[in-house]
Amino acid sequence: MPAFVLPDLGEGLTEAEIVSWHVQVGDVVAVDQDVVEVETAKAVVEIPVPFAGRVAELHASPGDLLAVGAPLITVSDDRTGSVADGESGAVLIGYGTPDARHRRQRPSRNGPPLPRTEQPSRPPGRVAVVSPIVRRLARNAGLDLAALSGSGPDGLVTRQDVERAIAARSAGAEQVVRIPLQGIRKIMADKLSRSRREIPEATVWVDADATELLRLRATLNADDAEPRISLLALLSRFAVLGLRRHPELNAKVEDDTIVMGASVHLGFAAQTDRGLLVPVIPDAQACTVEQLSAALADYTLRARKGTLGPADLTGGTFTINNYGVFGVDGSAAIINHPEVAILGIGRIIERPWIVDGQLVARHLTQLTLAFDHRVCDGQAAGGFLRFIADCVESPARILRYL
Repeated sequence: MPAFVLPDLGEGLTEAEIVSWHVQVGDVVAVDQDVVEVETAKAVVEIPVPFAGRVAELHASPGDLLAVGAPLITVSDDRTGSVADGESGAVLIGYGTPDARHRRQRPSRNGPPLPRTEQPSRPPGRVAVVSPIVRRLARNAGLDLAALSGSGPDGLVTRQDVERAIAARSAGAEQVVRIPLQGIRKIMADKLSRSRREIPEATVWVDADATELLRLRATLNADDAEPRISLLALLSRFAVLGLRRHPELNAKVEDDTIVMGASVHLGFAAQTDRGLLVPVIPDAQACTVEQLSAALADYTLRARKGTLGPADLTGGTFTINNYGVFGVDGSAAIINHPEVAILGIGRIIERPWIVDGQLVARHLTQLTLAFDHRVCDGQAAGGFLRFIADCVESPARILRYL
Protein backbone atom coordinates (compact mmCIF):
# COMPACT_ATOMS: atom_id res chain seq x y z
CA MET A 1 0.00 0.00 0.00
CA PRO A 2 1.65 3.28 -1.08
CA ALA A 3 1.92 5.98 1.58
CA PHE A 4 1.81 9.58 0.37
CA VAL A 5 4.03 11.86 2.45
CA LEU A 6 3.65 15.59 3.05
CA PRO A 7 5.37 17.01 -0.06
CA ASP A 8 8.09 19.65 -0.29
CA LEU A 9 6.28 22.92 0.31
CA GLY A 10 8.84 25.18 -1.34
CA GLU A 11 9.63 28.77 -0.29
CA GLY A 12 11.73 27.42 2.62
CA LEU A 13 8.67 26.02 4.41
CA THR A 14 9.23 22.78 6.30
CA GLU A 15 5.90 22.01 7.97
CA ALA A 16 2.15 22.41 7.63
CA GLU A 17 -0.91 22.07 9.83
CA ILE A 18 -3.86 19.87 8.89
CA VAL A 19 -6.98 22.04 8.48
CA SER A 20 -9.47 19.43 7.29
CA TRP A 21 -9.68 16.12 5.46
CA HIS A 22 -11.93 15.85 2.41
CA VAL A 23 -11.91 12.03 2.54
CA GLN A 24 -12.35 9.29 5.16
CA VAL A 25 -10.93 5.81 5.61
CA GLY A 26 -12.68 3.54 3.11
CA ASP A 27 -13.35 6.25 0.52
CA VAL A 28 -12.26 5.64 -3.07
CA VAL A 29 -9.98 8.35 -4.49
CA ALA A 30 -8.76 9.17 -7.99
CA VAL A 31 -5.36 10.38 -9.12
CA ASP A 32 -4.93 14.11 -8.34
CA GLN A 33 -8.09 14.32 -6.24
CA ASP A 34 -7.76 16.98 -3.52
CA VAL A 35 -7.85 15.04 -0.26
CA VAL A 36 -6.71 17.45 2.44
CA GLU A 37 -6.50 21.16 3.19
CA VAL A 38 -3.38 22.33 5.04
CA GLU A 39 -2.04 25.65 6.22
CA THR A 40 1.59 26.63 5.94
CA ALA A 41 3.08 29.79 7.35
CA LYS A 42 2.15 31.51 4.09
CA ALA A 43 -1.11 30.11 2.75
CA VAL A 44 -3.96 27.64 3.02
CA VAL A 45 -3.73 25.13 0.16
CA GLU A 46 -5.28 21.90 -1.08
CA ILE A 47 -3.08 18.83 -1.56
CA PRO A 48 -3.92 16.28 -4.29
CA VAL A 49 -3.07 12.61 -3.90
CA PRO A 50 -1.05 11.02 -6.75
CA PHE A 51 -2.58 7.56 -6.12
CA ALA A 52 -5.85 5.95 -7.14
CA GLY A 53 -7.47 3.44 -4.83
CA ARG A 54 -9.14 3.15 -1.44
CA VAL A 55 -8.09 5.21 1.60
CA ALA A 56 -6.55 2.84 4.12
CA GLU A 57 -5.26 5.29 6.74
CA LEU A 58 -5.13 9.01 7.54
CA HIS A 59 -1.89 9.67 9.41
CA ALA A 60 -2.89 12.98 11.03
CA SER A 61 -5.93 14.75 12.41
CA PRO A 62 -7.11 18.36 11.98
CA GLY A 63 -4.88 20.60 14.07
CA ASP A 64 -1.83 18.30 13.84
CA LEU A 65 1.45 19.85 12.67
CA LEU A 66 3.38 17.66 10.19
CA ALA A 67 6.93 17.99 8.93
CA VAL A 68 7.73 17.67 5.23
CA GLY A 69 8.28 13.97 4.47
CA ALA A 70 6.00 12.69 7.23
CA PRO A 71 3.31 10.16 6.19
CA LEU A 72 0.09 11.91 5.24
CA ILE A 73 -2.30 9.32 3.76
CA THR A 74 -2.10 5.64 2.81
CA VAL A 75 -4.03 4.46 -0.23
CA SER A 76 -4.51 0.80 -1.12
CA ASP A 77 -4.78 -0.02 -4.80
CA ASP A 78 -7.10 -3.01 -4.95
CA ARG A 79 -5.98 -3.72 -8.51
CA THR A 80 -2.17 -3.48 -8.51
CA GLY A 81 -0.97 -2.24 -5.14
CA SER A 82 1.35 0.17 -6.97
CA VAL A 83 1.71 3.91 -7.23
CA ALA A 84 -0.62 5.39 -9.84
CA ASP A 85 0.99 6.54 -13.09
CA GLY A 86 4.44 5.72 -11.73
CA GLU A 87 4.38 8.79 -9.47
CA SER A 88 6.43 8.74 -6.26
CA GLY A 89 4.12 11.00 -4.30
CA ALA A 90 6.83 13.68 -3.89
CA VAL A 91 4.83 16.41 -5.57
CA LEU A 92 4.59 20.07 -4.71
CA ILE A 93 1.47 21.44 -3.07
CA GLY A 94 -1.14 22.46 -5.62
CA TYR A 95 0.70 20.91 -8.58
CA GLY A 96 0.00 17.17 -8.48
CA THR A 97 0.99 14.91 -11.37
CA PRO A 98 1.94 16.22 -14.85
CA ASP A 99 -1.66 16.40 -16.14
CA ALA A 100 -2.76 18.19 -12.99
CA ARG A 101 0.13 20.63 -13.23
CA HIS A 102 -1.12 21.60 -16.64
CA ARG A 103 -4.60 22.23 -15.24
CA ARG A 104 -3.41 24.19 -12.21
CA GLN A 105 -0.68 26.24 -13.89
CA ARG A 106 -0.38 29.80 -12.56
CA PRO A 107 -0.95 32.54 -15.16
CA SER A 108 2.22 33.79 -16.88
CA ARG A 109 3.96 36.91 -15.62
CA ASN A 110 4.10 38.14 -19.24
CA GLY A 111 0.73 39.85 -19.01
CA PRO A 112 -1.54 41.56 -16.51
CA PRO A 113 -3.21 39.33 -13.91
CA LEU A 114 -6.88 38.57 -14.14
CA PRO A 115 -9.06 38.20 -11.03
CA ARG A 116 -9.77 34.59 -10.08
CA THR A 117 -13.33 33.87 -9.19
CA GLU A 118 -13.12 30.20 -8.28
CA GLN A 119 -12.96 29.38 -4.57
CA PRO A 120 -12.35 25.98 -2.98
CA SER A 121 -15.47 24.49 -1.46
CA ARG A 122 -15.51 23.57 2.20
CA PRO A 123 -17.28 20.62 3.79
CA PRO A 124 -20.75 21.49 5.11
CA GLY A 125 -21.31 21.67 8.84
CA ARG A 126 -17.86 22.99 9.75
CA VAL A 127 -17.49 25.72 12.33
CA ALA A 128 -17.13 29.03 10.47
CA VAL A 129 -13.38 29.38 10.96
CA VAL A 130 -10.93 29.89 8.09
CA SER A 131 -7.61 29.84 9.91
CA PRO A 132 -6.28 26.86 11.84
CA ILE A 133 -4.30 29.40 13.86
CA VAL A 134 -7.66 30.54 15.24
CA ARG A 135 -8.62 26.92 15.89
CA ARG A 136 -5.34 26.25 17.73
CA LEU A 137 -5.68 29.43 19.79
CA ALA A 138 -9.19 28.40 20.87
CA ARG A 139 -8.11 24.82 21.55
CA ASN A 140 -5.17 25.91 23.70
CA ALA A 141 -7.49 28.20 25.67
CA GLY A 142 -10.15 25.50 26.06
CA LEU A 143 -12.79 27.46 24.13
CA ASP A 144 -15.64 25.84 22.19
CA LEU A 145 -15.64 27.53 18.77
CA ALA A 146 -19.21 26.42 18.12
CA ALA A 147 -20.31 28.56 21.07
CA LEU A 148 -18.75 31.76 19.70
CA SER A 149 -20.55 34.32 17.55
CA GLY A 150 -18.32 35.29 14.65
CA SER A 151 -17.94 38.96 13.72
CA GLY A 152 -16.65 38.21 10.20
CA PRO A 153 -18.58 37.77 6.96
CA ASP A 154 -21.30 35.08 7.20
CA GLY A 155 -20.54 34.61 10.90
CA LEU A 156 -16.83 33.83 10.37
CA VAL A 157 -15.05 33.41 13.70
CA THR A 158 -11.91 35.55 13.61
CA ARG A 159 -8.77 35.67 15.71
CA GLN A 160 -10.11 38.83 17.37
CA ASP A 161 -13.29 36.96 18.37
CA VAL A 162 -11.27 34.26 20.11
CA GLU A 163 -8.95 36.75 21.79
CA ARG A 164 -11.95 38.75 23.05
CA ALA A 165 -13.52 35.57 24.43
CA ILE A 166 -10.27 34.70 26.21
CA ALA A 167 -10.00 38.22 27.61
CA ALA A 168 -13.66 38.19 28.73
CA ARG A 169 -13.18 34.88 30.52
CA SER A 170 -10.04 36.17 32.17
CA ALA A 171 -11.59 39.48 33.32
CA GLY A 172 -11.19 39.94 37.03
CA ALA A 173 -8.88 36.94 37.34
CA GLU A 174 -5.14 36.87 37.84
CA GLN A 175 -4.45 35.19 34.50
CA VAL A 176 -1.95 35.95 31.74
CA VAL A 177 -2.93 35.24 28.13
CA ARG A 178 -0.03 33.90 26.07
CA ILE A 179 -0.36 33.98 22.29
CA PRO A 180 2.39 32.04 20.44
CA LEU A 181 4.35 33.97 17.81
CA GLN A 182 4.00 31.44 14.99
CA GLY A 183 2.68 30.89 11.50
CA ILE A 184 2.44 33.95 9.29
CA ARG A 185 3.14 36.23 12.27
CA LYS A 186 6.46 34.44 12.83
CA ILE A 187 7.36 34.67 9.14
CA MET A 188 6.62 38.42 9.06
CA ALA A 189 8.46 38.97 12.35
CA ASP A 190 11.57 37.28 10.95
CA LYS A 191 11.39 39.21 7.68
CA LEU A 192 10.89 42.60 9.36
CA SER A 193 13.63 41.91 11.89
CA ARG A 194 16.01 41.03 9.06
CA SER A 195 15.04 44.23 7.26
CA ARG A 196 15.93 46.32 10.33
CA ARG A 197 19.24 44.47 10.80
CA GLU A 198 20.49 44.59 7.21
CA ILE A 199 19.02 47.67 5.54
CA PRO A 200 20.32 51.20 6.28
CA GLU A 201 16.89 52.72 5.99
CA ALA A 202 16.02 56.38 5.47
CA THR A 203 12.59 58.01 5.23
CA VAL A 204 11.22 61.04 3.38
CA TRP A 205 7.65 62.32 3.43
CA VAL A 206 5.47 65.02 1.94
CA ASP A 207 1.93 66.37 2.42
CA ALA A 208 -0.09 66.32 -0.80
CA ASP A 209 -3.39 67.91 -1.76
CA ALA A 210 -5.60 65.00 -2.89
CA THR A 211 -8.67 67.09 -3.72
CA GLU A 212 -8.28 66.65 -7.49
CA LEU A 213 -7.53 62.95 -7.04
CA LEU A 214 -10.85 62.46 -5.25
CA ARG A 215 -12.63 64.30 -8.05
CA LEU A 216 -10.96 62.09 -10.65
CA ARG A 217 -12.03 58.91 -8.86
CA ALA A 218 -15.61 60.22 -8.60
CA THR A 219 -15.60 60.91 -12.34
CA LEU A 220 -14.23 57.45 -13.19
CA ASN A 221 -16.91 55.80 -11.04
CA ALA A 222 -19.78 58.06 -12.12
CA ASP A 223 -21.32 55.53 -14.51
CA ASP A 224 -21.43 52.71 -11.90
CA ALA A 225 -19.26 50.54 -14.12
CA GLU A 226 -17.48 47.53 -12.63
CA PRO A 227 -14.93 47.22 -11.26
CA ARG A 228 -15.02 50.39 -9.19
CA ILE A 229 -11.75 52.29 -9.43
CA SER A 230 -10.11 52.52 -6.01
CA LEU A 231 -7.77 55.23 -4.75
CA LEU A 232 -5.16 52.55 -4.11
CA ALA A 233 -5.34 51.52 -7.78
CA LEU A 234 -4.72 55.11 -8.89
CA LEU A 235 -1.83 55.51 -6.44
CA SER A 236 -0.42 52.16 -7.57
CA ARG A 237 -0.47 53.37 -11.15
CA PHE A 238 1.35 56.55 -10.11
CA ALA A 239 3.94 54.41 -8.31
CA VAL A 240 4.52 52.22 -11.37
CA LEU A 241 5.09 55.32 -13.50
CA GLY A 242 7.42 56.74 -10.85
CA LEU A 243 9.46 53.53 -10.84
CA ARG A 244 9.92 53.90 -14.59
CA ARG A 245 11.62 57.24 -13.87
CA HIS A 246 13.55 55.90 -10.87
CA PRO A 247 14.24 52.20 -11.59
CA GLU A 248 16.78 51.94 -8.75
CA LEU A 249 13.83 51.80 -6.35
CA ASN A 250 12.47 48.72 -8.16
CA ALA A 251 15.40 46.55 -7.13
CA LYS A 252 17.00 44.30 -4.52
CA VAL A 253 20.49 43.85 -3.11
CA GLU A 254 22.22 40.50 -3.58
CA ASP A 255 25.60 40.31 -1.83
CA ASP A 256 27.36 43.45 -3.10
CA THR A 257 25.26 43.82 -6.24
CA ILE A 258 22.18 45.94 -6.93
CA VAL A 259 19.78 43.93 -9.11
CA MET A 260 17.18 45.95 -11.04
CA GLY A 261 14.41 44.30 -13.06
CA ALA A 262 12.39 45.65 -15.95
CA SER A 263 9.09 44.41 -14.53
CA VAL A 264 7.29 45.81 -11.50
CA HIS A 265 5.86 43.04 -9.33
CA LEU A 266 3.78 45.18 -7.01
CA GLY A 267 3.19 44.07 -3.44
CA PHE A 268 0.62 45.66 -1.17
CA ALA A 269 0.01 45.26 2.54
CA ALA A 270 -3.23 43.45 3.42
CA GLN A 271 -4.36 42.98 7.01
CA THR A 272 -6.01 39.61 7.69
CA ASP A 273 -6.98 37.46 10.67
CA ARG A 274 -3.80 35.48 10.04
CA GLY A 275 -1.70 38.62 10.34
CA LEU A 276 -0.15 40.95 7.78
CA LEU A 277 0.14 39.51 4.26
CA VAL A 278 1.73 41.08 1.19
CA PRO A 279 0.07 39.76 -1.98
CA VAL A 280 2.01 40.46 -5.18
CA ILE A 281 0.49 41.62 -8.48
CA PRO A 282 2.89 40.43 -11.19
CA ASP A 283 3.81 42.74 -14.08
CA ALA A 284 1.88 45.67 -12.68
CA GLN A 285 3.50 47.92 -15.28
CA ALA A 286 1.35 46.18 -17.93
CA CYS A 287 -1.92 46.80 -16.07
CA THR A 288 -4.45 49.54 -16.69
CA VAL A 289 -5.94 51.35 -13.69
CA GLU A 290 -9.06 49.22 -14.11
CA GLN A 291 -7.04 45.99 -14.12
CA LEU A 292 -5.08 47.12 -11.07
CA SER A 293 -8.29 47.94 -9.21
CA ALA A 294 -9.77 44.53 -10.02
CA ALA A 295 -6.56 42.71 -9.07
CA LEU A 296 -6.24 44.59 -5.76
CA ALA A 297 -9.81 43.70 -4.82
CA ASP A 298 -9.39 40.05 -5.85
CA TYR A 299 -6.09 39.50 -4.03
CA THR A 300 -7.39 41.24 -0.90
CA LEU A 301 -10.50 39.05 -0.82
CA ARG A 302 -8.48 35.86 -1.28
CA ALA A 303 -5.94 36.96 1.33
CA ARG A 304 -8.70 37.39 3.91
CA LYS A 305 -10.29 34.06 2.96
CA GLY A 306 -6.94 32.30 3.19
CA THR A 307 -6.97 31.03 -0.41
CA LEU A 308 -3.80 32.68 -1.73
CA GLY A 309 -1.04 30.29 -2.72
CA PRO A 310 2.64 30.75 -1.79
CA ALA A 311 3.39 32.04 -5.31
CA ASP A 312 0.89 34.87 -4.75
CA LEU A 313 2.90 36.12 -1.77
CA THR A 314 6.44 36.09 -3.15
CA GLY A 315 8.53 37.76 -5.83
CA GLY A 316 7.60 41.38 -5.12
CA THR A 317 9.93 44.18 -6.23
CA PHE A 318 8.16 47.18 -4.63
CA THR A 319 5.49 47.49 -1.94
CA ILE A 320 2.69 49.95 -1.16
CA ASN A 321 1.29 50.23 2.38
CA ASN A 322 -2.05 52.04 2.73
CA TYR A 323 -2.09 52.57 6.50
CA GLY A 324 -4.58 55.42 6.03
CA VAL A 325 -7.38 52.85 6.27
CA PHE A 326 -6.54 52.61 10.00
CA GLY A 327 -7.20 56.32 10.47
CA VAL A 328 -3.57 57.41 10.87
CA ASP A 329 -1.71 60.17 9.04
CA GLY A 330 1.82 58.83 8.80
CA SER A 331 4.13 55.92 9.51
CA ALA A 332 7.79 55.04 9.05
CA ALA A 333 7.06 51.73 7.32
CA ILE A 334 9.60 48.89 7.40
CA ILE A 335 10.94 47.86 4.00
CA ASN A 336 9.74 44.43 2.84
CA HIS A 337 13.09 42.59 2.59
CA PRO A 338 14.72 41.99 0.10
CA GLU A 339 13.10 44.97 -1.64
CA VAL A 340 14.68 48.40 -1.30
CA ALA A 341 11.71 50.76 -0.86
CA ILE A 342 8.13 50.98 0.39
CA LEU A 343 5.57 53.72 -0.25
CA GLY A 344 3.22 54.60 2.62
CA ILE A 345 -0.12 56.37 2.25
CA GLY A 346 -1.85 58.14 5.13
CA ARG A 347 -5.53 58.94 5.53
CA ILE A 348 -7.10 61.64 3.36
CA ILE A 349 -8.62 64.30 5.63
CA GLU A 350 -9.98 67.83 5.12
CA ARG A 351 -7.59 70.47 6.44
CA PRO A 352 -6.82 74.16 5.93
CA TRP A 353 -4.43 74.72 3.01
CA ILE A 354 -3.03 77.77 1.23
CA VAL A 355 -4.08 77.94 -2.44
CA ASP A 356 -3.14 81.02 -4.50
CA GLY A 357 -2.61 82.99 -1.32
CA GLN A 358 -6.00 82.05 0.13
CA LEU A 359 -6.72 79.79 3.10
CA VAL A 360 -9.16 77.11 1.92
CA ALA A 361 -10.32 73.67 2.99
CA ARG A 362 -8.64 70.88 0.98
CA HIS A 363 -8.36 67.10 1.25
CA LEU A 364 -4.77 66.32 2.28
CA THR A 365 -2.78 63.12 2.65
CA GLN A 366 0.75 62.38 3.80
CA LEU A 367 2.94 60.23 1.55
CA THR A 368 6.00 58.49 3.00
CA LEU A 369 8.86 56.67 1.27
CA ALA A 370 11.26 54.46 3.23
CA PHE A 371 14.28 53.49 1.11
CA ASP A 372 17.54 51.58 1.28
CA HIS A 373 20.33 54.20 1.40
CA ARG A 374 22.78 51.72 -0.14
CA VAL A 375 20.79 51.77 -3.36
CA CYS A 376 19.79 55.40 -3.79
CA ASP A 377 20.26 58.78 -2.15
CA GLY A 378 17.88 61.50 -1.07
CA GLN A 379 17.76 63.06 -4.52
CA ALA A 380 16.36 59.93 -6.17
CA ALA A 381 14.04 59.12 -3.26
CA GLY A 382 12.81 62.71 -3.09
CA GLY A 383 12.35 62.82 -6.85
CA PHE A 384 10.23 59.67 -6.80
CA LEU A 385 8.09 60.86 -3.90
CA ARG A 386 7.65 64.31 -5.43
CA PHE A 387 6.49 62.69 -8.68
CA ILE A 388 3.84 60.70 -6.77
CA ALA A 389 2.72 63.84 -4.91
CA ASP A 390 2.49 65.84 -8.15
CA CYS A 391 0.30 63.11 -9.66
CA VAL A 392 -1.93 63.15 -6.58
CA GLU A 393 -2.30 66.93 -6.77
CA SER A 394 -2.76 67.05 -10.54
CA PRO A 395 -3.70 63.58 -11.86
CA ALA A 396 -4.00 64.82 -15.45
CA ARG A 397 -0.20 65.13 -15.62
CA ILE A 398 0.16 61.34 -15.90
CA LEU A 399 -1.20 61.60 -19.46
CA ARG A 400 2.32 62.74 -20.42
CA TYR A 401 3.70 59.37 -19.36
CA LEU A 402 1.05 56.95 -20.68
